[in-house]
Amino acid sequence: MKPAPFTYHRPETAAEAVGLLADLGDGAKLLAGGQSLVPMLNLRLAVFDDLVDVSRIDELSGIERREGHLWIGAGTTEAAVERSAEVAAAVPLLARATPLIGHRQIRNRGTIGGSLAHADPAAEYPAVVLALDAELEAVSPRGARTIAAADFFTGFWSTALDEDELLTGIRLPVRGGAATRCGFGVREIARRHGDFAIAGAAVALEVDGDDRVVRAAIGLFGLGSVPLRASAAEAAATGRALAEIDADDVGRVAVADLSDVPSDLHGSAAYRTKVGAVMVARAWADAAAEATVGATAGATNG
Repeated sequence: MKPAPFTYHRPETAAEAVGLLADLGDGAKLLAGGQSLVPMLNLRLAVFDDLVDVSRIDELSGIERREGHLWIGAGTTEAAVERSAEVAAAVPLLARATPLIGHRQIRNRGTIGGSLAHADPAAEYPAVVLALDAELEAVSPRGARTIAAADFFTGFWSTALDEDELLTGIRLPVRGGAATRCGFGVREIARRHGDFAIAGAAVALEVDGDDRVVRAAIGLFGLGSVPLRASAAEAAATGRALAEIDADDVGRVAVADLSDVPSDLHGSAAYRTKVGAVMVARAWADAAAEATVGATAGATNG
């Protein structure tokens, strides 16, 4: 199918893009990599009078190590994130989650900012930025602001971004130090590789010199109308010796309080909840093994 007619705009700067959004009003939509928006336009599930293409704005792309965090421009492609040695070294969880996104052709065009702004609750990146306590930078005609990942996802496919606001970058804390060790794990189950996850989990652990958990973060995807943190499971694990924590228990606690697990032809809410607990347990086990022995875990399905 073909999209409904629209007017195409290609600004050269972020300031020009947000100026266009402000002038054009709610009939305008940002276009980044287009991997989610274009299919929706083609199926006429979404119709906009104007598309503002930000995919060629140089200031929105790049990966830079800055004091205490890694900055990634919102327009950076998922393929660039996947290939980056800087990302793999500084933010391993993001590096391991990226190959799980769609297919290579999709990652060549899709952007990290586009994925976060689209806010699909079954996508990997929203759960990852939640687990890492990332901060998201945005700009509008009123100026720039920073939004905590915990405050960014406000509902099904909706975010805290205003209609005239553009996501410009993501700040990802670089975890670990002289007194602590980190471990990371991400697991998902999907009907086939490249599909959105039926259920998944991203885990970030930090332990002290006695292998006691000082920080536990568990992001869930595909298990609600928004990406979630498994706060009860995190609280239950924090302060305990890693060796005393049963991964299956972490999984059970992580899904115990879920109240809006989706149900569709790919899986009932009960099925998603059950396999979600397993994904949490496996991601936790990966992270715990890495935090304990300093080994490198890999991205995996199932």
